[in-house]
Amino acid sequence: MIRTGVLGYGGGPSVMPLFRYEAVTRYRWISDDEFGEILALGNALPGPIATKMAAYLGYRGKGIPGAILAVLAHIVPSLIAMIVLLSAVAYLSSSKVIQGMIAAVVPVIAVMLGVMAYEFGEKAVKGLGKTLGIILFVIVFVLLQLLNVHAAIVIAAFLIYGAFHFKLVQRLRERRMNGGGR
Repeated sequence: MIRTGVLGYGGGPSVMPLFRYEAVTRYRWISDDEFGEILALGNALPGPIATKMAAYLGYRGKGIPGAILAVLAHIVPSLIAMIVLLSAVAYLSSSKVIQGMIAAVVPVIAVMLGVMAYEFGEKAVKGLGKTLGIILFVIVFVLLQLLNVHAAIVIAAFLIYGAFHFKLVQRLRERRMNGGGR
């Protein structure tokens, strides 16, 4: 798992061939069919696929301690690399060149966040309608900016609202279908 943590670059799906090579070909911990089944199951579950695959392989070999050790062996190399790189950035942040590089990245991130917010807003308006979408936007703005409610509380409240809204819409559709069929 250390090898997959060190050599696996580009996210979970890109490291799966390396996982397959290590688990199926090199060490023969599992068969190719079992690897495919575990990969399919892991993709259906939330969270990073590489960490789930490491946990499964470790658990299969040595139980819970094996799962813990395999996950740590997979993520610790990336963790160390991030700490080293962030320490280097912090150390070099007083450099004019580094400040220029960081300043150049800020507008790109701002644009990416703006596009993402616009797309989310567009989806909300399509799903909720223009009036309700604007009302909910105003409520969120007031809660976050004017009343300084913690973002996690606002998100949790809107997730709960979304669940109730979804059930309400389902019930209204069922009533229309049942009423329209008479």
